[in-house]
Amino acid sequence: MDPIDEIKELYFKATAQSIERDFARAIDLLKTLPDDEARGRVAVYMEGLAEMRRDWERPRKGGGAKSRGNRKGPQAPKAPNAPNASKTPKAPK
Repeated sequence: MDPIDEIKELYFKATAQSIERDFARAIDLLKTLPDDEARGRVAVYMEGLAEMRRDWERPRKGGGAKSRGNRKGPQAPKAPNAPNASKTPKAPK
């Protein structure tokens, strides 16, 4: 199969379970393309695979920002500011 067609197929068939393997294979195929024109034809698929990889990345042990324990709950609405509250009088010089 043509490397360009295979990258497209990897993009369309990628799942959360296969994304790491699919992305690695797509990188290998990208390296075999002969010129910038060919690489440009698959750029959108490579970007899509990279985005899926980020979106489906499993939380890492050790408390990274994406781990469940670090998520903030809904925030309470802020009270409206009093009129002119942001303006503070300047002390005379």
